Amino acid sequence: MYRTLSSPQGGRIILDGREVINMASNNYLGLANHPDVVAAAKDAIDKYGVATTASRNICGNYPVHDELEEKLAKFKNVEAVLVFNCGVSANSGLIPQLVGKGDFIYSDELNHGSIIDGCRLSGATIKVFRHMDMAHLEELLQEPVEGKKLIITDGVFSMDGDLAPLPEMADLADKYGAELVVDDAHGDGVMGPGGRGTVDHFGLRDRIRIETGSLSKAFGSAGGFVAGPKEFIQNLRPFARSFIFTASPMAPCLSAAAAKSVDMVMENTDLVDKLWDNRNYFAEKLEKLGLNIGTSVTPVIPIIVGDAEKAQELSRMMYERGVYAQALQFPMVPKNTARLRTIISADHTKEDLDHVLAAVEECAKELGLIK
Repeated sequence: MYRTLSSPQGGRIILDGREVINMASNNYLGLANHPDVVAAAKDAIDKYGVATTASRNICGNYPVHDELEEKLAKFKNVEAVLVFNCGVSANSGLIPQLVGKGDFIYSDELNHGSIIDGCRLSGATIKVFRHMDMAHLEELLQEPVEGKKLIITDGVFSMDGDLAPLPEMADLADKYGAELVVDDAHGDGVMGPGGRGTVDHFGLRDRIRIETGSLSKAFGSAGGFVAGPKEFIQNLRPFARSFIFTASPMAPCLSAAAAKSVDMVMENTDLVDKLWDNRNYFAEKLEKLGLNIGTSVTPVIPIIVGDAEKAQELSRMMYERGVYAQALQFPMVPKNTARLRTIISADHTKEDLDHVLAAVEECAKELGLIK
């Protein structure tokens, strides 16, 4: 059964009729219910109505769609952007346009499901390398093949909160004549200078040509996008099936909300700075308690339990203490690595985080996870 939310997303929410501290949503910057973002969405509804009811290639293109793409291109420091109705559609629309039958894809074993599905749709041969194992990736790249080569990875891995080693991947892509594509759904608005993403975090803007991203996380709205060279985006527009066959690419109100969020992030770094202040505070306290947060270096911080039943029980006990953090187990994560995934937001107060930490400590001790 689904849990039912009866309040806006925020640091605190009403879930199943109870107020809890929200450690489960991707609302990194707290923009999903920001008054300015809500006002932008309301203005667009008054001006354009609720939905497009047509693809953008027919009569569903509104000024806010073009404005959003222009702002995203400026934010990402790329020539052009194409917006999709969600990140899943962005990946499934992009990947088959890059490679096909007779070509080869090199994919991290922990890549998001939308990357996996996009790879399968392409018809290319898929070679999976061990998570962030660059020696294994090079072994696969050394195998003689004909056809194009595509290396694809998440920038921030959404279950572990670790970062793809993009500099090493870019070196391998150059060495073996491959294209490197990054899905930065959990990096946009979070990583790098001003939240511009994982590619900028590593200073690789001039070496990585194409990215996909999400508007439903740090930007607090909905939608996905592909960012890259203008000519490539122009060629993608009439051929990406998940774009051309979507009757409602993005509701005008959601586009307007996302555009306002992008503006706010570009105007100053206050929210990004607060997110990282919260993240570092929380992670340091968890480690001092002796809890295993794996390889996380981002605001996605797993509390790795191992046993699936204990992870579920930890989530239940935390909810009783006014904290919602979801338990994740196989097949969402590898076997024997069940965990509570906590996600930090700029909308959390230090009091919120202290409450969560106290609850985690009490529950973990009861379950024998720490002494």
